[in-house]
Amino acid sequence: MTLDYLGVVDQARLAATGEVTARQLVEHSLGVIARRNPALNAFTRVMVDEALAAADALDARFAAGGPAGPLHGVPVAVKEEYDVAGVPTTFGTNAVTHAAPRDCEAVRRLRAAGAIIIGKTTMPEFGQWPFTESTTYGFTRNPWQPAYSTAGSSGGTAAAVASGMVAAGIGGDGGGSIRLPAAWCGLFGAKAQRGRISTAPNRALWRGLGVLGPLTRTVADSARLFDVLAGNLPSDRYRVPPWPEPLTEVITRELPPCRILVAERPAKGPALEAQTRAALHRVAEALAGLGHDVVWGELPPYRPGLAMTGQMAGGVLDELKLLDSPRLLEARTRHAIPFYRLLAPYARAAERRWEPLAETMFTVFDRYDVLLTPTTPYPPRRLGVLAGHELPRTIKVSLELTADTARGNVLGNPAAAIPAGFTADGLPLSAQLVVAPRREPLLFQVAAGLERALPWRDRVPPEV
Repeated sequence: MTLDYLGVVDQARLAATGEVTARQLVEHSLGVIARRNPALNAFTRVMVDEALAAADALDARFAAGGPAGPLHGVPVAVKEEYDVAGVPTTFGTNAVTHAAPRDCEAVRRLRAAGAIIIGKTTMPEFGQWPFTESTTYGFTRNPWQPAYSTAGSSGGTAAAVASGMVAAGIGGDGGGSIRLPAAWCGLFGAKAQRGRISTAPNRALWRGLGVLGPLTRTVADSARLFDVLAGNLPSDRYRVPPWPEPLTEVITRELPPCRILVAERPAKGPALEAQTRAALHRVAEALAGLGHDVVWGELPPYRPGLAMTGQMAGGVLDELKLLDSPRLLEARTRHAIPFYRLLAPYARAAERRWEPLAETMFTVFDRYDVLLTPTTPYPPRRLGVLAGHELPRTIKVSLELTADTARGNVLGNPAAAIPAGFTADGLPLSAQLVVAPRREPLLFQVAAGLERALPWRDRVPPEV
């Protein structure tokens, strides 16, 4: 039996039935990391001793009659911006060195479900840019073709999952930072409803823009993780009622026909690259083939760039308060700080205005159940996207890439990137599903139907 590219659901099943041990799953993951991480730069910290000790403890409890959780023995990677007890939460910078005193709530839930935290993954400094490139940790490379970018900011998590180092990793999405790396690495990545997953110990992430969540190869794997992660604490600024039933059950049922609006480009956004457009059409045709009523049209005119940039600026300024050594910040961040301070008033205004704005934008869901849009306007770019650019150019290329994803962060509703084939050069393509607030069950049902119609889980990147 091979453990290569075995998904979350299958790993947990084998461990729960005693066919493999948690230690075997962790040792396999560590072996793939040792072999592939030097070339891809997915992990900044591999927690070898901690992961093996946690696996042994889990195996001992299980052998003594302890229960198997829904993630029993599954190695999981965690993005650098989330607290893992005893490990620095670096936010992708050398300027933060103190260790987190305890796990964040999401990591606590993962461990309680039986997951083994195996390491922390690469991100650009403070997640400011949708490209996982920095002078601190270098470039994270795309497993499909290492000369290309993973996008960002959860690029390390995406590279770890796409390359088979882990079956799942936790990322964060403040403007597309789960969906964009999922798109460029051939993964499924969903952005949850704002308030769906606790952000504790933080009351909110990036002034309400940010949510955390998994990147996986399959919809079922992601559903399993969402069922574990979903839930709130009293300290959370945003909270939503729980789903009536687990996503893992929802995706097994046939979905009645939906009315789906296909919007090819955002207002004032960049034109779609030809292969990206073809991928969008392919997904639309698959949805029609599944019996859905597919209509082509346009979204209400709205460009989220200023609101998103303002809230991002406020969020980064909040995180900068955690610095141990400000002098170790990257030059690009130091140059951006005065600009962020100028934008801070927009952050407060955007936080006040998002609910009335959402009421206007969400009228589209009075007529349609689901929106289908591009995830990115073009396929993966070569590494070095940000190299040599001054701040205005860096912001411009970032806003172009997030033209279709940032809207969901400002408005707070769920969306997901789904694999949609490959370019002629073998690089992943993607499309985005968007639903009304709190309708993650519908999002996952539609995605599960597409996964059956356009199966993607068995295609894996070459090992180079």
